[in-house]
Amino acid sequence: MKYLLIMQVNPSVLEALTDEERDEIGAGHGAFMEAIQESGEFILTQALADPTNSKVVHGGSTPAVTDGPFLEAKEFMGGFYLIDCESDERAVELAQLIPDTRIKGLAIEIRPVMFSAGADL
Repeated sequence: MKYLLIMQVNPSVLEALTDEERDEIGAGHGAFMEAIQESGEFILTQALADPTNSKVVHGGSTPAVTDGPFLEAKEFMGGFYLIDCESDERAVELAQLIPDTRIKGLAIEIRPVMFSAGADL
C-alpha cells in the first residue's frame, strides 16, 4: 500500500536549531532515503517552497485567488515522501526513522494514498 509521509514544519522550531542540528537533519534525511531505496519502499520525495510563495484558489461561484496559506497556521507541509510498504505499522516504523520526529515541534503525518494517476507509480 502507498503512504504519503508528510513533513509538518514549524518555522520557529527550525529557526531555533543550531547549524549542527540542521546538518544532522539533512544527513538523517539522506540516510533515510538511502535506506528506503535499498528496501524497495521508496517511490518519490519532494521538498516544497515556503508558504509565502503560495497562492490559494478558494471555491465559490467565482473562485478567488489569495496569497499564502491560511493566516492562522503555524505549521505547514514542507515536503513529503511517497512510499510503498506492506502495512500501516511499517509506514509508522519508516516515519519514525525520519530525523524530524526527534525534534519537538516537528512532525510526520502518515496518510494512506487512496488513488493515484498520472505517473508510473
